[in-house]
Amino acid sequence: MFDQILGLPAHPLIIHTAVIFIPLLAVGAVVYGVVPRVRPSIGWAVVLLAIAAPAVTFAAKESGEAFLSTMFAGGSPSGPLAARIEEHESYANPLLFSTLGLGVSSLLLVYSSRRLGRMTTAVLVVVTVLLAAAAGFYVLRAGHTGATAVWAH
Repeated sequence: MFDQILGLPAHPLIIHTAVIFIPLLAVGAVVYGVVPRVRPSIGWAVVLLAIAAPAVTFAAKESGEAFLSTMFAGGSPSGPLAARIEEHESYANPLLFSTLGLGVSSLLLVYSSRRLGRMTTAVLVVVTVLLAAAAGFYVLRAGHTGATAVWAH
């Protein structure tokens, strides 16, 4: 299911969506949290990205596993390439979990800012900022190590 899109390997296509959606969610959620006057304008975008970014991140992880098995026909890479791929893979779960956490905290933040008190919203702002930093870090590391795995010689 995650191996091809229109006959092309799905992973390189899907990861570019994740590389766009995760930082957009991180920035959007932080701005939503720390700049209350923009909340009415960007709340809808934060909600959509809070749902889309974790879904795309999951698809990127699954397509990466499918891509690896397709590229090496059930075997496994060796040498320096294996080490680069292993490092890249090591960021998949932390990226997925931090993005999922950011999505949940962003949804709660939007709900809290409209329905709950200032204290709850303030706590959610702090949590969201921390998760945005984590997701940002892991998307950068996963992207960099993925590019290194493909383009380093």
